[in-house]
Amino acid sequence: MKQYIADGMLLVTAIVWGSGFVITAIALEYLTAYQVMAGRFLLASIILIVLFGYKLKKVSKSVIWKGILLGTILYIAFALQTVGLQYTTPSKNAFLTAVNVIIVPLIAFAVYKRRIDGYEMIGSIIAIVGIGFLSLQGSLTMNIGDALSLACAVAFAFDIFCTNLFVQKEDAIALTIIQFITASFLGVLVVVSQGDIPTTLEKEAIYSIVYLAIFSTTLAYLFQNIANQYTSATKAAIILSTESFFGMVLSVIFLHEVLTGQMVVGAVLILLAILIAEVKPAHPKKRMMKSSR
Repeated sequence: MKQYIADGMLLVTAIVWGSGFVITAIALEYLTAYQVMAGRFLLASIILIVLFGYKLKKVSKSVIWKGILLGTILYIAFALQTVGLQYTTPSKNAFLTAVNVIIVPLIAFAVYKRRIDGYEMIGSIIAIVGIGFLSLQGSLTMNIGDALSLACAVAFAFDIFCTNLFVQKEDAIALTIIQFITASFLGVLVVVSQGDIPTTLEKEAIYSIVYLAIFSTTLAYLFQNIANQYTSATKAAIILSTESFFGMVLSVIFLHEVLTGQMVVGAVLILLAILIAEVKPAHPKKRMMKSSR
């Protein structure tokens, strides 16, 4: 039962993150990428401390260093994604971010020396072709925003893998609080170092930051970190990858983004790669092994 609840929490997270692509695009019309990140993480940290601050009274050194590591990875991932969104479209940013689902098993191989099977090899090749259709322009050059989005996919893959690893032994909520405090500290530090502290804020910017802080950050990451206690990193990556689909749909609905045929083909190929590489637990042999445990 807990596993189904965890899957539901991850799906809600994916939907909220999908909407986040649209809201972030709106926020970037009024604020810089670094201001958006500093604002969302700072507000999210305050919300979590108000709600669950009591968990910090008995926080261990292990939770602190793991939370700091997760917060640093998270800030880097969002920096790459948010800055990338300034140079590419929300739907392309969303789909390229989804490539992290292919990278998670590669990290597992590097850490645990788990053999990469044929499914993953085929999936990786199809993903590369899909990325080419989605991102490469007529001159066969990649937009800087596309490159940053791909780099962010790598960072998010590490975030998913490390989160799944850490929450098996640590309190998920305490870990999330330290993670957000770290990300907000880095965010504020960058904005201050740039001398870019906003003096006035448009209401649209405020609404966007509040939405991103409450839903895309606090709620989504609480759900993700708690759900990771009851599922595998690979399965979590599969479910979370659907954020790209929701991001594209919501971009078309609310931002009236026009998708080209080439982008649609690329998106379909990437999703096909995800299915081939990651839904192999449904293979009969795998099912038998699982049921025998």
